[in-house]
Amino acid sequence: MATSYDYAPLFRSSIGFDRVFSLLENAQRARSISDWPPYDIVKTDDESYRITVAVAGFAEDELDITFQSNLLIVSGKKQEMGSEGYLHRGIAGRPFEHRFELADHVRVNAAELKNGLLSIDLVREIPEALKPRKIDIHSDAGLPPSHAPAQIEAQSAA
Repeated sequence: MATSYDYAPLFRSSIGFDRVFSLLENAQRARSISDWPPYDIVKTDDESYRITVAVAGFAEDELDITFQSNLLIVSGKKQEMGSEGYLHRGIAGRPFEHRFELADHVRVNAAELKNGLLSIDLVREIPEALKPRKIDIHSDAGLPPSHAPAQIEAQSAA
């Protein structure tokens, strides 16, 4: 039983969260998509990740990795092979596509195909302008003391 959520009421009271709502809606739709081939997502360091996709039987030229505006698409399409001679065909060669929504400032660092596993290394690089900065606090201890401001006295009534 699939449950669908309506995010419309949240649009009225929030500004700038459009991308978050789109991610939630896409996540709901993605549940119905096949999880073949299986994959792992591992956090390898504080700012780096690795996606590993099991692509046994696929060659490098049959795989495609595309990154565009926070969306990483991994797809594969086998070249047509004749089915003559097979008594049993258990190694799946059907086309696939996996979509991964990436956070801001996450980029693809490298990709490698080894022993039937496609590994994609990701790294989060926050620009210097967005990193937290330490603000130095200066005290007035080194400055000469300032004179107290002149006080205006009220005139007495005559």
